[in-house]
Amino acid sequence: MLNKSEINYRVEHNPAYAFLILSLRANQMVMVESGAMAAMDSCIKMKSKMKGGLGKSIGRMLGGESLFLSEFTAQNQAGELYLSPGEPGDVAHYLLTGNNNLMIQSSGFVACGSNVEIDTQFQGFKGFFSGESLFLLRATGQGDVWFSSYGAILEVDVRGNYVVDTGYIVAFEDTLNYQVEIMGGLSFKNLRTGILGGEGLVCRFSGNGKLWIQSRSLYPLMNFLNPFRPVKSD
Repeated sequence: MLNKSEINYRVEHNPAYAFLILSLRANQMVMVESGAMAAMDSCIKMKSKMKGGLGKSIGRMLGGESLFLSEFTAQNQAGELYLSPGEPGDVAHYLLTGNNNLMIQSSGFVACGSNVEIDTQFQGFKGFFSGESLFLLRATGQGDVWFSSYGAILEVDVRGNYVVDTGYIVAFEDTLNYQVEIMGGLSFKNLRTGILGGEGLVCRFSGNGKLWIQSRSLYPLMNFLNPFRPVKSD
């Protein structure tokens, strides 16, 4: 994967079981979601911190992320850092220039450069009706951001209007406006299905910007596995 980036990287074994491999220069640092590190060269040192202070860290936790981020630094020499997202799927890269922001689904953040801020944005009933968390993660600043999905990632260049099932949204540029709607019209049955099952709800985007969607959704998998779950007998 050849994208312009400040930190050299490559993605292997995608789109099903993607590994993100960061090639850090001497004394280069990267922030990583807690628990994502799989392997690294011995010259790389790690320490955990609450980036942005307690308030922002708690906000990330409410958004599905860890309270702590891990800081990895290649001390005095170059080294490679292997990162494995929590869900089986793909990894994508986005470069922040200071003039653009990125919204990421809850639990989708993987890593970012040292000059990037990862915060949450309260979505109110938008988030509630999406069947997801009340929070989306917002990446601001300058530098690299990597995010992950469940399944493969498809990039869509939105010009005007575009409709996506809420369970398939991975990330989008904040130049896009959006409105969550109930597919098939408003009714008690559709509303109940959407809230409890995450089905029948779509997000209508408008404007100009990039949108990333995933090829799979966890809700159909959960519904498929539900009849096979162990139950306590009387």
